[in-house]
Amino acid sequence: MIDLYASTTPNVLKVTLMLEECGLDYRMLPVNVWKGEQFAPDFLALNPNAKVPVIVDHDGPTTVFESVAILFYLAEKCGCLLPASGAPRAAVMQWLVFQAANLGPTNGQFNHFKLFAPPDQAYGRDRYTTELHRIYAVMEQRLTQTSYLGGEAFSIADLAVFPWVWSNANRWAETLSFLAPAASPGIAAWYEHCKARPAVQRGLAAHGTLKPLVSTSTPDDLDRMFGRGAYAWRS
Repeated sequence: MIDLYASTTPNVLKVTLMLEECGLDYRMLPVNVWKGEQFAPDFLALNPNAKVPVIVDHDGPTTVFESVAILFYLAEKCGCLLPASGAPRAAVMQWLVFQAANLGPTNGQFNHFKLFAPPDQAYGRDRYTTELHRIYAVMEQRLTQTSYLGGEAFSIADLAVFPWVWSNANRWAETLSFLAPAASPGIAAWYEHCKARPAVQRGLAAHGTLKPLVSTSTPDDLDRMFGRGAYAWRS
């Protein structure tokens, strides 16, 4: 049995999809990050970085935090969705790291400036919208050449990227023209192939049982969440 500490984020969805792809027994343990539950001592003992997702694999027992590390751990555990060696493995790993270093952080900052920043923060919104557009162009170029990000086989690289594209398709499709299928046909075809996988369908359904809890937060909770106001570091 694997415990997945979870909230309604793309990073948690990555792990949910992977657990379904691996056919592993798991249970989701919701963490209300909007109320600061990730800063509780018991949670910090699992992840000193105070973020979800975290898994506890009771078969080990093994605790792993950081979503990409979790995908890698589960791929190694189950022997699936990651080539064993050589160039095929390197291709998957480079796109896995691409997501962790580029798509995820940029998308997160884009979401923050669109949803939570004061209205006068045009610089931040423009910067991260432009960078997100650039990143989508990089993925589009790749996906016009190969069926999946790592090559011709579905892999953990696709599981890492899909939740962010899925989230954007549901939240920003009418706002960002580069998300339209006509603008990014390679991404659009890849997205539909990923979404049609039975395990992905099951993972989306499981993730959909998590409740969005941002409405439970107070202004002080938001300040703590985003490190601003009384929680901002000042010299």
